[in-house]
This record gives sequence, C-alpha cells and structure tokens, in this order.
Amino acid sequence: MTDPEPTPAPEVDAEAEADLARHASKMAKKKAARDKIMAGKAGEKGLIIVHTGAGKGKSSSGFGMILRCVAHGMPSAVVQFIKGAWDTGERRLLTTHFADLCEFHAMGEGFTWETQDKARDIAAARAGWEKAQELIRNPSIRMVLLDEINIALRYDYLDIDEVLAFLAAEKPPLTHVVLTGRNASDKLIEAADLVTEMTLVKHPFRSGIKAQAGVEF
Repeated sequence: MTDPEPTPAPEVDAEAEADLARHASKMAKKKAARDKIMAGKAGEKGLIIVHTGAGKGKSSSGFGMILRCVAHGMPSAVVQFIKGAWDTGERRLLTTHFADLCEFHAMGEGFTWETQDKARDIAAARAGWEKAQELIRNPSIRMVLLDEINIALRYDYLDIDEVLAFLAAEKPPLTHVVLTGRNASDKLIEAADLVTEMTLVKHPFRSGIKAQAGVEF
C-alpha cells in the first residue's frame, strides 16, 4: 500500500495578502487614535437628551434607553404628556413586568385635536410637569423620560424657561432626562447635552396605512 500523495499547499495570493495587511495597518491606526480619544473621557454626567424632528422614532428611542436602564438594574421613570390615553406596548411591558424598576405615569389625555379643550390640556401638562419634577429630584432615579413634552412646550402649555431653570438648578448630577417630541425649542436644544433629530424620509401613513400595534404603539 502506497502512501497517499500529500495535499499541495494552496497558492498564496500576494495581492490579497497585501490587501489584508493594509487593512490591518489601517485598523490599528484607527484603534490607536480611538484609544487616545477615549483615554481623556473618564467622567460621567447626567445628560439632558432631546429627541426631536418630523421623523418616526423619537419616543421609541427614549423607551429604548429606559429599557437599557432596566436591564442594568437602574431605577427609571416615564411621564407621558400627550399619549397617556393610548394603550401602548411600552406601557404594558413596563407596568406589567418592570414596575419595580420603572415608574410609569400617563398624564396626557390625547392629542390636542382630540381633547379640543385648551384649559384641560394645560391642566394635564401642568400635572405632568409637577410629577416630572418630583421624579427628577429623586437621586435614586437614574433616568426620567418626558415623552412628548416638546409638544406641550410648543403650545405654551408649559413655560420653557421654567423647565430649563429647574433642570439647571435641581436635576441631580448623575440623572439623565430625556425630552421627546417634534419642534424642540431652540432654547432646549442649546441647553441639551445630546440632541438627535429624526428626519422623515418615507412613512406608510402617507400611503393610507394607519398606526399599527408594535410599530407606532
């Protein structure tokens, strides 16, 4: 019985090897530059975070942050200023499974064109803001989501100067506050640490598709 022929070594593609070497060198330089930047970022700070713009995803992103806090065992809270009358998936999930880590306060009664009562809308916004201040003052709560507060501010149901003065004077140093809704005021954007604007590119509503569970609420 003869020994089998040895398997020939694969041919070396010099061009491919050179390309891999160039990529490795480029990534090493990027990592070194990134490590240098990160070396100077040791501090922590409670952030004022704004999600605004005409595109979808403002509240969704805010609730994503709340779920991250829950996953880390960090106490958090939500105050809904407009969509409080909605039976949303976020509300069901948080109140049913994570009530020990996230307080949920649905203070709104619906969009302004649904209530058609300005005095009632202002009263609901004021009640929401009172609850928000109570929650933000509590240093054990690490993140407070003020969902759709920008709408209440836009319609002057709340005073932007009052809100900013409170955040500057009374927000604990490590507490994050997330403010969502279209048309965030220039003053709020200036005061915020992190601002994201969702841009509308395409939306099914324009094609006759209504809001759907799991997508919008």
